[in-house]
Amino acid sequence: MSRPITAGRSRESATASTTLVPGADTSEPRALAAAKVLLTITAFEFFGPILRDSGSSHVLNPSWPGHARVHLVWLLGFMFFSGLMNLYLLWLRRPRDVRDVWLSVAWQACNLGGFWVAYVLAPLYDGKITMPDTHVHVFGIDENVFVFAILSIVLSAAVALLLRATPPRARHAAD
Repeated sequence: MSRPITAGRSRESATASTTLVPGADTSEPRALAAAKVLLTITAFEFFGPILRDSGSSHVLNPSWPGHARVHLVWLLGFMFFSGLMNLYLLWLRRPRDVRDVWLSVAWQACNLGGFWVAYVLAPLYDGKITMPDTHVHVFGIDENVFVFAILSIVLSAAVALLLRATPPRARHAAD
């Protein structure tokens, strides 16, 4: 049997009001599990660019300056380890703590937010979201924009479920 998910790491701070266990509201454990599944789906975005951008269109593109390629590999390495850490926080970290799930939410929001900042600011630095012969359009929308929009919606749904699964006292236990 696994330990209950608590709002704090110490056993002394884990009380009935801050421990997420099956109780009067049976939707709490289901909502938390559903949020973790959705966050797992969105965490896989950390690995997508590694597969997509490590070929001749980006990392091995001879027209890119070597220094730009170093920065991209650095970013891809950061994304790889960020993906691993998100999966660890969601499924392997012990003792289980709802703050780890919220940390995953924040980390993933930074990743998705970074894309949206790059997208909005692209005209200022002559950035291009679509690469001809590399990207496709889904319903007339660039695949990157389409996928990140879906991931943003899924992350928002995970946050809504997590809010439902986390008692208000547990959300503010660190205050």
